[in-house]
Amino acid sequence: MKNLVLGILAGICISLGGTVFLRIKDAFPGGNVVGALLFTIGLFTIVEKGFHLFTGKVCYLFDNKPAYMGFCGLVWLGNLLGTVLVATLERLTVIAGSGGISNAALGLVNAKMGQSVLSLFVLGFLCNIFIYIAVNIYANSKHALGKYLALFLGVSCFILCGTEHSIADMYYWSVSGMLFAKPLESLGCLVIISLGNVAGGVLLPLLEKYAKG
Repeated sequence: MKNLVLGILAGICISLGGTVFLRIKDAFPGGNVVGALLFTIGLFTIVEKGFHLFTGKVCYLFDNKPAYMGFCGLVWLGNLLGTVLVATLERLTVIAGSGGISNAALGLVNAKMGQSVLSLFVLGFLCNIFIYIAVNIYANSKHALGKYLALFLGVSCFILCGTEHSIADMYYWSVSGMLFAKPLESLGCLVIISLGNVAGGVLLPLLEKYAKG
């Protein structure tokens, strides 16, 4: 239950980052760049507070026993619940009302759902290479500047490159209303993206282990 709650908290944090991004990405020229940078508030809070984020945890899948897969699944569920919670609350307010972030999120989601299964998987794969860079360097760098540069660059770059982060997407699907309107199709897309995140997250650590013996 504690792991589930820590997953919910991480989902809430990512949703807050997503809220900031949606609010300002089209507000002014260059808003998408500023939004991508400010989105980092989500991952920054998660690593500082020790919350559980699926995309970070799966990077260490092969460093743990098989039961760890069940832990990652529980974290995924917690992240989903956290994002749905925030999105549902926002949809009760003017933030997500007519002309608000729900419309912006719907545009993103429709574009994502128009992609092929392969495209979603590959974009999820590429995203978690960025995430591994961010969380691994944060955990291992001996210098504070290196830690926080890794977070800000890793997160903002995966957004600006247009890759797919399954937990951020959970929030976008929820706040747009698409998760509730087309639940099976929406969850199918999220699962494909999540599998891509898993594959991308384990790529660098496996190759690094091989290269370093």
